[in-house]
Amino acid sequence: MPGNYVVVVVLSSLAALVLLLPPLFAAVDDGMRSGGKCTNSCGNVGFEYPFGVEDGCYRGGGFNLTCNHTYQSPRLFLGDGSVQVLDISVPHGWALINNTGMVFNSTETRVVLNRTWDQLVGGPYSLSGSNKIALVGCNARVDLRARVKVKHGGRGGDDDTGSNLISSCTAVCPLDLEDMTPVFAIGSGGSSAACSGVGCCQADINLDIPSSYTIQIHNLQELGGSISPTDLVFISKEEFSYTNDMAFGNNIPQALPALLDWYISSDPSECTYESAPDCLSANSFCHAYDLGYKCHCSDGYQGNPYIRGGCHDIDECGHRETYQCYGECINFPGGFDCLCYHGTDGDPRKEGGCLPVKHHLSGLFIGLGVGSGTILLLIAVGAPFLSRKMKVRKLKRMRQTFFNQNHGLLLQRLISQNAHISERMILTLPVLEKATNNFDRTREVGGGGHGIVYKGILNLEVVAIKKSMIIVEREINDFINEVAILSQINHRNVVKLIGCCLETEVPLLVYEFISNGSLDQHFHVDEPISLSWKDRMRIAVEVARALTYLHSAATVPVFHRDIKACNILLDN
Repeated sequence: MPGNYVVVVVLSSLAALVLLLPPLFAAVDDGMRSGGKCTNSCGNVGFEYPFGVEDGCYRGGGFNLTCNHTYQSPRLFLGDGSVQVLDISVPHGWALINNTGMVFNSTETRVVLNRTWDQLVGGPYSLSGSNKIALVGCNARVDLRARVKVKHGGRGGDDDTGSNLISSCTAVCPLDLEDMTPVFAIGSGGSSAACSGVGCCQADINLDIPSSYTIQIHNLQELGGSISPTDLVFISKEEFSYTNDMAFGNNIPQALPALLDWYISSDPSECTYESAPDCLSANSFCHAYDLGYKCHCSDGYQGNPYIRGGCHDIDECGHRETYQCYGECINFPGGFDCLCYHGTDGDPRKEGGCLPVKHHLSGLFIGLGVGSGTILLLIAVGAPFLSRKMKVRKLKRMRQTFFNQNHGLLLQRLISQNAHISERMILTLPVLEKATNNFDRTREVGGGGHGIVYKGILNLEVVAIKKSMIIVEREINDFINEVAILSQINHRNVVKLIGCCLETEVPLLVYEFISNGSLDQHFHVDEPISLSWKDRMRIAVEVARALTYLHSAATVPVFHRDIKACNILLDN
């Protein structure tokens, strides 16, 4: 046996070998998550994991709810029961609460009154930027401030927490010049109107901010007089509807609906390559925000991404008007195809867009009457060409369908967002067919129950192409993230992933070709000594170096979890 070996640790992403990253589980039992043992509604409000009422039914850290049955119709509250919940959306990550208005005594001698907005219970919630702040009063200004971190420039500059102005508006009540009485609003009677700045003002918030807020009222009254005894402040997602009698304390709403955003975790760094511990469903991904991250179902899927099996395929064909398909609709996991019916052609995504083919062929029928012999000859000559063209078109459409089904668009997005991932990672099926002589059996260099390994020539480089036989849905969804991670692995003792092909039912992986077989093949030989002890020690050292790199030096730590002799390859 040769005395010089380079050890290569094999990494894999599909069913043929073990997944790289260990599964992460939350503390709540799957059976309870699915709602079998947990309350999933209170009054007319429905909810699901990560929210829950009973112990063991919610994620923790602020996702516990209280269902109060002392009302005629039960009411749902956040946490221990201080903030009423009107609605919860798990797919979109928001909660609608009944937000009580704040009352300020404007007759106090102080110019500025401060009040903390206490409608949050802490934890995962923040005030949504889609809300508005409204002030009902006279000659006063309301400021909404939040304590946010501010970075100081220069070396050694530390972050500081300051109170920043988020939104502000001013309400005035000018004097009528004829009778010198205050004007509370433009208009008369009890009719309602939007806040105009007279007797009432309103401003957009437009910024998602954390849960520490201060509301300030600046009293702009002249000394010695007060028009309205109180100023009322509301935070609401709706336009405030103002009436004149509100200036006298009549018909003022006690509370208005306000929107809270919530995040499954406050640490956005846990969301890497659109994968995160709490995104447990297949066909789900995470999205990082400044205040944390949320999980969402992938395109073409809907449901709850926080439980296993929670994201399910959307039947676009059952909602043709929503997805604009007026022809033959073919649904497949994660998407759909829209085609014109047989005998028609055109644009099936427009109503009336598919027209009978005879409209286009009327001239052909006239021509057949004049010179049928010539036309028939042309058809006979062109039929094989047309058949071949249709076959190529069908194969191209099938490859595109598999590409979408295997989340090729997601990989393209990851490549565009990460300069370390080469655009050449995505290979087409015709390129690999040419590299392997259409996957000729003479090119097979390995295989087993899970798939076949082919030897090919790609860009004048010898490569190994893994063609798996089987795969499960969960592995398909992990595949793209693993490819993004593996493509950045660069170590002399780790086999290099060159690219992948997503245009087949099961994706193909392309690795550099290691020519001297696996370590177990060198152990089990008929010769008296398969490997010297010196070679064995050096192989062990190089395996250790590869694992050290994967665990500590790679951009994203990788855990192989399947180190054995058949997964250690030797080159020449």
